[in-house]
Amino acid sequence: MSGYLKIAVVENEFEAQLLQSILDEQGIAYYLKSYYDIAYDGLFQKTKGWGSVYAPENHKEVILEIIAGIRNQSFDEASTNKG
Repeated sequence: MSGYLKIAVVENEFEAQLLQSILDEQGIAYYLKSYYDIAYDGLFQKTKGWGSVYAPENHKEVILEIIAGIRNQSFDEASTNKG
């Protein structure tokens, strides 16, 4: 994973799955690292987020835009369902 850097924290498994699908579709190199630790029964995911996405620096802006889009879409859907 030489040349990969931490791009962002992924908030939950749903966000991780969507991000993975989009990055695969666009052919963007990445690595998702979950913070889950069986010994602590997911304690770190509750405090730090689901995990992190790592990628080459030249993909940083695209990945951040994709994550923002996923989060905005999730927020919009939650707001629509409340009203």
